[in-house]
Amino acid sequence: MEQEIIRIKLKSYDHRVLDQSVKQIVDVVKRTGGMVKGPIPLPTRRRRWVVLRSPHKFDQSREHFEIREHKRILDIVRITPQTVESLMNLNLPAGVSVELKIRS
Repeated sequence: MEQEIIRIKLKSYDHRVLDQSVKQIVDVVKRTGGMVKGPIPLPTRRRRWVVLRSPHKFDQSREHFEIREHKRILDIVRITPQTVESLMNLNLPAGVSVELKIRS
């Protein structure tokens, strides 16, 4: 019999908020009798833009912008009904994107 695994993928632009939410999830899972593998940090995606300051003149005058997207993966190996219920009731910060996948 194969055991189900819940994979949680978290994304955020602020790594401090992301680490706090990962810590909350790990605490909830361990408190309810589950087992967690991770968090596994994934490579940070950096997006950069270069914008001319003036539309018609001074090509050398430019502004540089960058956004960093941080990612973490958690695998919940041992799942209990209390774990699933407490994860559904968990309040995470506003800047964190969460994806859940159930694998067998």
